[in-house]
Amino acid sequence: MRILASFLCIVLLASCARTRVKEHKDWGRYYEAYGIKSACVMLRDHTHESIHYYNLKRCTTRYLPASTFKIFNSLVALETAVAPDDQMIIKWDGVARKPEWDKDMNMREAFMVSNVPYYQEIARRIGRPVMQHYIDSVKYGNMKMGPQLDRFWLDNSLQITADEQVGLLKKLYFNELPFSERAQRIVRSIMLREDSTHYKLYYKTGTGIVGNKMTCWIVGFAERIQEVNEPKESMNKSNERRYPYFFALNFDVPANDTTHDWYKVRLDILHEVLKDYGAIK
Repeated sequence: MRILASFLCIVLLASCARTRVKEHKDWGRYYEAYGIKSACVMLRDHTHESIHYYNLKRCTTRYLPASTFKIFNSLVALETAVAPDDQMIIKWDGVARKPEWDKDMNMREAFMVSNVPYYQEIARRIGRPVMQHYIDSVKYGNMKMGPQLDRFWLDNSLQITADEQVGLLKKLYFNELPFSERAQRIVRSIMLREDSTHYKLYYKTGTGIVGNKMTCWIVGFAERIQEVNEPKESMNKSNERRYPYFFALNFDVPANDTTHDWYKVRLDILHEVLKDYGAIK
């Protein structure tokens, strides 16, 4: 793993002479406040062509994507017309699971509440050959689907690193994935969770259990909004500029640990990191 981490730095530096890579050991304090011992953050500042991280070894180690895979699952569904648009409704199967899942809902709603059964049905409708084709085309993580078509992102068959997540999100932001501009635009729109005067925050969380450990993810991108004093004609009739930052963080806690609301914790930590760096206010 040390070789892999060293190789990452070499590749990053060699790929762009202007790219800068910086370690932020102090970001560990945000995890330590909650007693988290194994965690990482990867942040890419596109404007300054710089990469910032905490715990490079973990950032370059693959873990199950859990519900962060809903980003990719949505792209494939839209690209193949399995879902004509984000308003496609899948009816509830009548099995009681969670109150927020137990109803008919469309893709936008299912993404927001991270409805696992909805996206399992999406995967079944896409089918193994087509799903594998797109996973291979994008080179998503280890590209392994495993035996279960509707659980491979949950059962530890498919794995991805924080670094790979950041690369995927950067391509999504700039319409560089092997999907239509429309599919990528719709998925970006359903990822928007915070919309303020100074920034927009797009993300997806994920939680997966392997053995006695629970892996918690949050991945996405932030746009810092800054007003500029330039003629609107030169700014596409807008007097603002948006500066993108791509991020992925994950951490492990005991699977039976209920001392904190881990959904809230990961979001709080993300805010702290982004504020510390200056990506959001």
